[in-house]
Amino acid sequence: MGITPVGSPLMVTYDGKIPTTSEEIPSELAGLRMTKQRREVYSILLHDRDHPTANDVFRRVQDGMPSISLATVYNCLDALVDHGLVNQVNFDREPSRFCVNLTPHVHFHDKKTGVIHDIMLKGGCEITDVLELPRGAEVTDLEFNLRGNLPKGS
Repeated sequence: MGITPVGSPLMVTYDGKIPTTSEEIPSELAGLRMTKQRREVYSILLHDRDHPTANDVFRRVQDGMPSISLATVYNCLDALVDHGLVNQVNFDREPSRFCVNLTPHVHFHDKKTGVIHDIMLKGGCEITDVLELPRGAEVTDLEFNLRGNLPKGS
């Protein structure tokens, strides 16, 4: 029993590159019409990949779109999550963060720096190999967060 990522795989353009600007993002993705605001929000997430909060995204989007509201950014993020283009990541009572990595992975929150890292599963390893799931259980989504301290230079 394997884990299959929910939603579409990481978006790649025809030439094999991951888009990082709003102009490179198609007008429709995963059945979602990509408005100018959604393109801008999505391009911020694709470019930096640092698990920003909605407020972080809002501040960054304002550089190129000063009239955008925080409510619009939240609506864009909700639409991107609902259509499987972005994952919402939650750590306890902290603000939600957003991740464009749609491959199965876990998040490691470095307590010293506050940085959240994507940690991939080792090749050939299935998360279900280390969990005692009830017989017949089907895993459809994976949300696994770790906290700790990384050594300097990691």
